[in-house]
Amino acid sequence: MSAQKDRWVSSFFFLLFCASSIPTQGSARLLQELSPQKYFSSLQAGRASLSYFSHSVSPGAQPFLEQIENSAEALQDYGISVVKVNCPKEDVSRYCAKENALRKAYLFRGNVLIREFPTDALFDVNSIVANILFALLFNEVKYVETLADLQNIENSLKGRSNMVFAYVPATGTAEHRAVMEAAFVYGTVHQFVLTTEATLLKDTSNDELDVSSARLMFCHCQQTTDLVQPCRRTAMEQALTMLNIHRHLKLMGAPLVTEVTEDPEKVSTVHLQLGLPLVFILSQKETYEADRRTAEFVAWQLLGKAGVALLSRDLVDLNVLLRSNVALKTPEEGVPIKYLVLEDTDEVITLVENKSKVEQIQEDEEEEEEDEGEKENNNQDIQDDQVVEAVSRDKKRELPLEQIRALTEDTFHTALLETAQTVVLFYASWEAVSLAVLRSYTEVADHLKGTQGVLLSRVNCWDWPGICTKENVTQFPAIKIYKKGERSVMYDGMWGTEELTSFIMLSQVSCPLKLATIEEAEGYLRGEFPSELSSYHHTSLLGVFSTATSEAREAFEDAGNILSGHVTMGMYFEDDALALSRKYAVSPPALLLARSGGRSVEGIALSKQSVQDMVQMIRYELLDIFPEITVQNLPRYLQLRKPFLILFSDGDIGQRESKEMLKLAKGRPQQAFVACWLNLRKTPVGHGVLKAYFATMPSLPVLIWVKLHAGGQVFKFPSEQSITEMNILSWLEKLKAGLEIPSSTLSEEDWKPPLPAYDFLQMMETTVPELPLHTSHHHGDTLVRHPPENPGGDIMVQEEPSQDTKAEKVGSPGRDLRGTVPRLAAREKQGKRHSEL
Repeated sequence: MSAQKDRWVSSFFFLLFCASSIPTQGSARLLQELSPQKYFSSLQAGRASLSYFSHSVSPGAQPFLEQIENSAEALQDYGISVVKVNCPKEDVSRYCAKENALRKAYLFRGNVLIREFPTDALFDVNSIVANILFALLFNEVKYVETLADLQNIENSLKGRSNMVFAYVPATGTAEHRAVMEAAFVYGTVHQFVLTTEATLLKDTSNDELDVSSARLMFCHCQQTTDLVQPCRRTAMEQALTMLNIHRHLKLMGAPLVTEVTEDPEKVSTVHLQLGLPLVFILSQKETYEADRRTAEFVAWQLLGKAGVALLSRDLVDLNVLLRSNVALKTPEEGVPIKYLVLEDTDEVITLVENKSKVEQIQEDEEEEEEDEGEKENNNQDIQDDQVVEAVSRDKKRELPLEQIRALTEDTFHTALLETAQTVVLFYASWEAVSLAVLRSYTEVADHLKGTQGVLLSRVNCWDWPGICTKENVTQFPAIKIYKKGERSVMYDGMWGTEELTSFIMLSQVSCPLKLATIEEAEGYLRGEFPSELSSYHHTSLLGVFSTATSEAREAFEDAGNILSGHVTMGMYFEDDALALSRKYAVSPPALLLARSGGRSVEGIALSKQSVQDMVQMIRYELLDIFPEITVQNLPRYLQLRKPFLILFSDGDIGQRESKEMLKLAKGRPQQAFVACWLNLRKTPVGHGVLKAYFATMPSLPVLIWVKLHAGGQVFKFPSEQSITEMNILSWLEKLKAGLEIPSSTLSEEDWKPPLPAYDFLQMMETTVPELPLHTSHHHGDTLVRHPPENPGGDIMVQEEPSQDTKAEKVGSPGRDLRGTVPRLAAREKQGKRHSEL
């Protein structure tokens, strides 16, 4: 059937369904009442009509007449008129004879009688519509009783047309009507065959079928030319309704396999439009023929349940793992395509038939790994951390790496020359922390998308160890920033997205930035200069030097090189530097520290001139006066090795407490303790800290003094006193005098993991773990890997498949997905990952 004809049939069926679904008031008006003479004179050639003749209506005939009248609307949709012929009393002709009146109904096409129906066969609307259409569609719908009759029709259709075979337990049912209505629309496209014989239904299938339920099968005879070979059959699993049959026939008419050459997110097929998933078999040029056979095999298994498409990696730029071989697109809007790694076609079929299988695949693998770990090491003696657990849990989550360039030995040095600033992540694809950082790195790439002069790249040190050795990368992960004509800068901060983004952006600007005029210096202190950093919250640090302070200026410049990316440092040493410093009541050499966009500028004299002393001083001065402690900034304050005066609060602290604590923090220069606060809502780990300090959870807010580095004593500020500067100072004097009893004392033992960590170097020597991320190599690149030894000392060798195995593969093409993507040898024998490992 042509595409145009297919569209016409679909449109007609849709309009027919809509018309039959809209209730019409006064359907009795569709029922005509005519005299015999007028009825026979009104018959038109080719037009069908259902009529019944009556003299008068007896009470026993009333139910039949009501059903006939109710069917008038349904039959009108098929161009069949329903007529009540009122016979005169004196009329004793054939149709008006008393023995025929109201005992039979007559179906005419034109003036030719097609069939007589006993009234007991027309007991409701379904039976009337089904039997009338069955009679009219005599050539379109064949009725068979034996398997031989069915096979004869099949053989006559092979190579020419397809067949729709339907079984209904009895005629005149709703299912019989649905089949007849479908035959009315599709009868010129497919040959419809009907039976009510339960024995015949059983003969057509090897499975035990329920003969009390109607069944429909689509027989693919058009592509079968061998008379000996039976036609493929696809059963409809839904109930036999008009809409379900139309849906099934639409699916049978769709292409078996669709070849995709565009972004799969934009692909729309008849399957997705009808609420079914679409399975993509990922292919490449080298394995196209095998992948095509695989796709066709899967498509036949999923016919009517899902669509199958062949997606070529060579024609579509996919940012997915190289080993991914199957993708699943669901009809729900906004749900991303899931890319998976499956072993064979059985898993694909199960994936579609079980909607929750996508999540189960991940869960099953994790459970399998856990079970293996328990069997091999019931008494676990290795520390497993939360990073590894998170990576293992999300290991099949695809990372959007399209904005991060993968570098090789051939492209590394040329990439460094392409842009003003190149950021390189050095990582190992088997190591958990590396993969966790790689996720943060992809988020950074998304934040910096479109930023001029910055190239984000990555080097997998597992694949390219030579690069990492030359770049002096001795631990994973590591991030270095390369600028043209300058030394590379190593990142040593937190691995969060916000911290990484800030480091990269701050590294774009020279550190220290040399300012030429007082206006530039003032703008720098206000956070307006340079403009590319105006959107980033940062504290501005300006060094002011005279011509006589060259030694301090050089130390400041060296300190800037060390702190590049972590702080913004400006430097002003023009002739009018003295005027600028006097404005803030300091003399060169001096530091001007601007917080909160320059609203407050603090002048600090530079007395220390060694580089390390200056770095330490700058880091200290950049610390907040009364900081909110978070997981990210806690290490900076722990490095001070001072006691903590920390206010725990359930949410933001009140203005009065904040004002009093800030006065306390500012009150003494070079404070001997760290005054800070912790928001338990933003940093819920604080609940665990309080539980370690006290037997029962104290009421909030609570002020704590704790000496983490000297004795571990914990003191609780009296809850009956208000938190004011004077009360706190008085309380601290009592602590100093030894007049207060500590609430608890922390253990003197080092806070170390309870179990030893993994020895990754030993693991690298003994096993080759499965790589969760593959990188594509350029043509000509050659990597030589010696076969690793397993923990038992045996060399792991991939066994050659036996002849039986080879024969099985040849005999059942398409069942194995191994030709679709490269697979690692001896997967079952590999050492454990760091939570497979």
